[in-house]
Amino acid sequence: MGRPGWPRTLRARLTVGLVVLLAVSCAAVGVAAVVELERFLTSRVDQQLGDVGTRFPASLEHSGRLPGERDDHDGDERGDTRHQATGTFGARLVDGRVTNAAVVRSGDVTADLNVHLTARDARHLAAVPVDGRGHSVHLSALDDYRVSAGRGLDGDVLITGLPLEPVEAAVHRLELVAGSVFGVALAVTGVAGALWVRWSLRPLSRVAATATRVSELPLASGEVALPPRAPAADPRSEVGRVASAFNRMLGHVEDALTKRHASEERLRRFAADASHELRTPVASVRGHAELALLHPGPVPPEVTRALERIAAESCRMGEMVDEMLLLARLDAGRPLERGAVDLTRLVLDAVTDARAAGPGHRWTLDLPEEPVTVPGDAHRLQQVLANLLANARLHTPVGTAVTVTLHTEAGSAVLTVHDDGPGIPDDVRPSVFERFTRADRRRPDGSGGGAGLGLSIVAAVVEAHGGSVAVDSGPGATTFTVRLAVADTA
Repeated sequence: MGRPGWPRTLRARLTVGLVVLLAVSCAAVGVAAVVELERFLTSRVDQQLGDVGTRFPASLEHSGRLPGERDDHDGDERGDTRHQATGTFGARLVDGRVTNAAVVRSGDVTADLNVHLTARDARHLAAVPVDGRGHSVHLSALDDYRVSAGRGLDGDVLITGLPLEPVEAAVHRLELVAGSVFGVALAVTGVAGALWVRWSLRPLSRVAATATRVSELPLASGEVALPPRAPAADPRSEVGRVASAFNRMLGHVEDALTKRHASEERLRRFAADASHELRTPVASVRGHAELALLHPGPVPPEVTRALERIAAESCRMGEMVDEMLLLARLDAGRPLERGAVDLTRLVLDAVTDARAAGPGHRWTLDLPEEPVTVPGDAHRLQQVLANLLANARLHTPVGTAVTVTLHTEAGSAVLTVHDDGPGIPDDVRPSVFERFTRADRRRPDGSGGGAGLGLSIVAAVVEAHGGSVAVDSGPGATTFTVRLAVADTA
């Protein structure tokens, strides 16, 4: 079983795989473009920091004067902002402590340039290496800045910074554009990929449809007509090779089924012909044995015993021949008689006969108040009941309780024969309705049991009536269930 939510069909998996691969590729391209753009713009800012130098923070060297104040002794103007870009940051540090900090807010020299840094901002500035290279810091009083530090004339540290807001804006803009373009590309690719994969896998879908139709055919017996072959595809492709191999396999299966059907037909004809031809000699042997037993003269006991065994075995062989002939006729599809059969009366008579044949068993009958009528052959249905009851009597010990129940359910007559005997052996249960299956075939004395055709006749007759028969068996409980269509009383 696949993972929950994971595509199950090959078409869906190919489409999802294509979209995922494209998404990974787009993500890789987008990340690379964003990182490279950010690196490039940051290097340009570092270049600007190198061009600016420490001119702006150098104007803050003389303590006690704010930027823009005039020194009356030397006449120099401190805090000159005439050549500084808006947002340029400057700070002076003495012994790791920020003594002055200012930022260029506009080109007006009279504007207030002071910046009130927090203790955290001061620690960040103090941690900047004095190497003249650019370093990124976050100033809560301002924003993200790219700063560089150098030594002043008085042994102090001068820090110059430029804002990273233009860099971040450009990077965010690229992220937005790339995300939108890649999203549209993924959506279009998903739809186009699904259509392309569906078109490419059409021959495989036809093979699957043909295989499904074949799997729904009953292949166990009878003549089978296979569906048309899957349409041919390009033999150079994988799908084409699968279709060709599948069609060849269907051809082999069809040949095997045809040979199997022909073999079954020959076997059925042989069984029918042999059964028909054996009826006369078996009856003749039985007749001669019975005639010899009626001889008035003295006959040795050994001869009498032998004649009695010949008569008994010929009678048993005659029943077996009749059963084989019946099965052959049913296999050949010979139609049964059709008439309204009072199933209630048949069940009552069959249980009465079984009670007389097996007085040591406890027979229970459960019939509905109204008679149940089914369409079919009364003689064959009586044979079904007789075989089921004989099976319960012969394969269970004396004292076993056998319950026969008849009722209607959803337009069907349901007949059950239940016994509390030892049950059917596990190795026999799957083939209990097959011919020549005997549960007592391993008895050491070889006694008891019939030819193993009784339940196969039950199954064949019930199926010929359009019904079904099933068995449920275990230690202490065995139930045979027969379902037949109820006659239309309208």
